[in-house]
Amino acid sequence: MAKVLRWTGYVVGGLVVIAVAVALFVWSAADVKLSEITPQPERLATPTPAQLADGPRQLRVLGCLSCHGGMLQGDLFMDEPGLAKIYAPNLTRVAAKATDQQLAQAIRQGIGHNGRPLLVMPSEGYQFMTDSEVAALISAIRTFPKAGRETPAPSFGAMGRVGLALGKFHTAPELVETYRKSPIADFGPQFASGRHVVAVNCAECHGPDLKGQEVKPGSIAPDLAIAGAYDLEQFKTLLRTGVPPGGKKLGMMASVARDDFSHLKDEEIAAIHAYLVERARRAP
Repeated sequence: MAKVLRWTGYVVGGLVVIAVAVALFVWSAADVKLSEITPQPERLATPTPAQLADGPRQLRVLGCLSCHGGMLQGDLFMDEPGLAKIYAPNLTRVAAKATDQQLAQAIRQGIGHNGRPLLVMPSEGYQFMTDSEVAALISAIRTFPKAGRETPAPSFGAMGRVGLALGKFHTAPELVETYRKSPIADFGPQFASGRHVVAVNCAECHGPDLKGQEVKPGSIAPDLAIAGAYDLEQFKTLLRTGVPPGGKKLGMMASVARDDFSHLKDEEIAAIHAYLVERARRAP
């Protein structure tokens, strides 16, 4: 009996050691992903007067106001017990202490002014913004006076750390690299403007190849080949209201359309539509 109890103790002790080792690995692997990294220098160009005037609209189209709040003072973005609690930072306070170079690195590289990778920041699409577009966006951000309180740093539960350690959850710099390696198809200068808007605004949810992906548990963004079946008026209605032909409820797309894409200009929507129709036409 004593021998059985002794061996039982060895087994239990071994399991405890393994569990502790796994926990330490997960914790340290997650910390590595969230540790400081060195951003690359950004090249900024002087915006045109038209781009500067358009900056406030771009804050809406790009979803800056949707995520960071109407006055850019920060907002709770994600609160999943056991997973993570993430705030979109107070950009008025960030801009007060960050240089234009640091803000550009946050926008296009997904690296905060403190050198840490950002989370749930769509830099994978924003990296394709032009130098002058980024400079105009920074100017628009700087028009908001410093106000409000600092938002809390991201916090992760056990499942969140497991997801980071196993590569199920990705930081913004990781996604930037993935999207850089797989740019969306180029169909020539005739479709260049639409391709640009799609890369910056749509690929974030629909994937680097626009073939669709899971944007959050249980929510799938479809292959954008589906847009090839819409005529231009139907497509305008979709992007301005979030309602497709037939009236099907679209979940996340509905809110993105109403809050962000409803501010797209007619010519931008027409260019997006032309690009996506051409993509659908060329699909195997």
